Amino acid sequence: MDRDVRKVAKRLIDATDTENDWEVHVIYAPDEKNAFVLPGGKIFVFSGLLSVTQDDDGLATVLSHEIAHQLANHSAEKLSQANLLGFLYLVASFFVDPNFLQFGRAMSTLLLELPNSRQCEQEADQLGLYLMAKACYDPEQAVSLWQRMKAAELSSPPQFLNTHPSTDSRIENIRALLPQANMKRETANCPTPDLTRSFFNSVF
Repeated sequence: MDRDVRKVAKRLIDATDTENDWEVHVIYAPDEKNAFVLPGGKIFVFSGLLSVTQDDDGLATVLSHEIAHQLANHSAEKLSQANLLGFLYLVASFFVDPNFLQFGRAMSTLLLELPNSRQCEQEADQLGLYLMAKACYDPEQAVSLWQRMKAAELSSPPQFLNTHPSTDSRIENIRALLPQANMKRETANCPTPDLTRSFFNSVF
């Protein structure tokens, strides 16, 4: 399990052409279908996710998305925004009624923080799709991964109340990006997806 995750992660990291000190950690948690990245390139994958990813292309879809968050510096952006909003709330607390301030905090979350989080997720989807294509994974399989992810979801809030785009919106956006992703795969001189899978499976 660890070996498979690290194998896929290494191909993706090599395709970033960066010199970051990436770390990959697999956490045994069969019921947790998730992965995340921390500043500094520390990637964490919960073992329960592998039942949804199913193969290297599915795993590459998730890992490339997390790597893209790091490459786009999304963690620093969110921290900067949180610090700014925290400062504004502190200043406002001296002049504004607490009830109105609480309402303002809720509205800023709804109108600023959640849309920004969804924008970061969409950017990571795009960058991640191009990265997995450059690493010679099959970007077409990203759609299949998110379809399986949708089937695994017990429930999710409406998109405007969520930090992530709805899975249907995500699939639609990815489909629109596939022509460009496939072009990047061709530019990387990758063999056909079936040949790529056969080669890497025999090597590793």
